[in-house]
Amino acid sequence: MKYLHLIWAALFRRKARTFLTLVSIAAAFLLFGMLDAVRTSFDQAGKSANGAQRLQTGSKLSFIDTLPQGLGVQIATVPGVKSVAYSNWFGGAYQDPHNQVFTFAVSDNYIDQYPEVSVSTDARKAFMDTRTGILVGDKLMEKYHWKIGDQIPLQSNIFPQQNGSKDWTFNIVGVLHPTESSVAFYSQIILMHWKYFDDAVMKGYNNGQVGWFVTRVNDVNQADKVARAIDALSANSDHETRTQTEAAATASWMKQLADIGLIVGSIMGAVFFTLLLLTGNTMMQAVRERTSELAVLKTLGFSDRGVLSMVLAESVLMVLLGGVIGIGLAALLIPGVSASSGGMLNLPTVGTSSWLLGIVLMVVIGLIVGVIPAWRAMRLNIVDALAGR
Repeated sequence: MKYLHLIWAALFRRKARTFLTLVSIAAAFLLFGMLDAVRTSFDQAGKSANGAQRLQTGSKLSFIDTLPQGLGVQIATVPGVKSVAYSNWFGGAYQDPHNQVFTFAVSDNYIDQYPEVSVSTDARKAFMDTRTGILVGDKLMEKYHWKIGDQIPLQSNIFPQQNGSKDWTFNIVGVLHPTESSVAFYSQIILMHWKYFDDAVMKGYNNGQVGWFVTRVNDVNQADKVARAIDALSANSDHETRTQTEAAATASWMKQLADIGLIVGSIMGAVFFTLLLLTGNTMMQAVRERTSELAVLKTLGFSDRGVLSMVLAESVLMVLLGGVIGIGLAALLIPGVSASSGGMLNLPTVGTSSWLLGIVLMVVIGLIVGVIPAWRAMRLNIVDALAGR
């Protein structure tokens, strides 16, 4: 701390260069904070279902495997279960194959599982009375300028009708209005009748199967117990299940598609390697420009180790400043990212462990990029330096 003013002055000797370097460091650690939150959310998902008002039951083997629709009757008898609904992926594209629309075939009581999604009484009645009726998210209605009463075509990317065509026609009978950020996803989807889908799809594609069940529990503190009881229903059968929270189910789907830990680690490895090169070059230039100044310090009595320590401290301070700003920005942005995902991402806040890991990385990177220029500064010959050699 004695020479902090000297270290600070040296660090901001070239303000523009230091500022740009700090921006780069902050961006790297902003990415670190966000990706570490993603990694942590995937690691924590599924550890406990307690506290969840809804549980999702899918195939234990893979999210693409289906379950018998009749399993829902058994699930409804499990103590602690309030209600059960089911759903199946339909997919769908509007007008162009690139205009993918999240469309699900659902049971008649599916929307009752989500009191956070508002649907008018008239829309509910119209949905029940119209075999080809669909409920559409409000943002999706705005995006394609649809209105209630419109008849729209959707092309399924998987399921053909019994005539072999993958072109399906539906009637918009109501709008989904999410009232909480946790279910904002419902503003971008379409819900259709599972019974119509199961009857109309080509034989051999569905046959009374569903993708997953959604269960509301009576007591959120007993959700773990209910989940185990549901899975016990199909134990040792050809359709074993895994019941978990909706967030954990989403994480499980993602893990089956890709190794999240490997992806996050690879990205961060590439980012920090680039950061090492960038900050290392900055420190080399900074020390090279101050060769005569370092020689004067030695002339005034600063020891070789003292000069070494000052250069290393300057390097570590630069990385710490940018890193703290970056992780701080991540802490501010993560709640907004979680809210805007509509419940698809449940990112934890930047906790103590993330801060500690980040600070350790900052110090290590600072020492690595500063060791070569600091070593050169320590070995600097006063006469040669002052002579400009």
